[in-house]
Amino acid sequence: MSLINIDNVTLHLGGRLVLDQVSMTVEPGEIVTIVGPNGSGKSTLMKVVIGALQPESGTVTRQKGLRIGYVPQKLHIDPTLPLTVRRFLSLPKRVSNDAAHAALADAGVGHLCMRQMTDLSGGQFQRVLLARALLSNPDLLILDEATQGLDQSGSADFYSQIETLRQDKGVAVLMVSHELHVVMSTSDRVICLNGHVCCHGAPEHVASAPEYRALFGTGTHGALALYRHDHSHDHCDHDHTYDHSHNHGHDHPQEKAKSA
Repeated sequence: MSLINIDNVTLHLGGRLVLDQVSMTVEPGEIVTIVGPNGSGKSTLMKVVIGALQPESGTVTRQKGLRIGYVPQKLHIDPTLPLTVRRFLSLPKRVSNDAAHAALADAGVGHLCMRQMTDLSGGQFQRVLLARALLSNPDLLILDEATQGLDQSGSADFYSQIETLRQDKGVAVLMVSHELHVVMSTSDRVICLNGHVCCHGAPEHVASAPEYRALFGTGTHGALALYRHDHSHDHCDHDHTYDHSHNHGHDHPQEKAKSA
């Protein structure tokens, strides 16, 4: 059963159609990335997934008992507030030392426990937010442009940590990203959103789809240079059918990428 199943969701905000009959799924253990231009509805869709916004029509089905960990785009902490990483992880609900240390270690920042939150670099801060999201032992991690403001190396390191978590814990990941080169190197599936789903499928398919190129230009196809070609596939033909088998420690059914 899918962790998340969104079927024909439509939503207006401020009189503007933001999501138009959007459908998508997230399966256990996979990494799905949503890309699209500014104002395309990416963050709104994330809020629908977690239940912060209710669609006007369509359905959102979550696996029973689904645990979601959320890493926001940014979080402001008053620079005058004395707050250690350890105390931050216990707000608003206290967590044990063992749980806090385990989450920080899983996020790759086990050494930061007693540091002040205001002294952290941008990359360290996002890793601590990741640790906080891991405290609930989630089935699904949601990242809403979690590396915005980080340099390319910092972003790549962060997403490498996400891939390690997927491999070690089997956690599924749904993320919004504007960093196309990173998306292509870490995702099982990419959904291109511009109010509606323009196209979706394996990264190598989406990067060559006319709908994607119309939004991002043909130069972005070079982003696939970092994509791990450790799988076999038939390149998609005109009707966008392809077969692929990723070597990620879990199976993928044969898919058909669709264009709207």
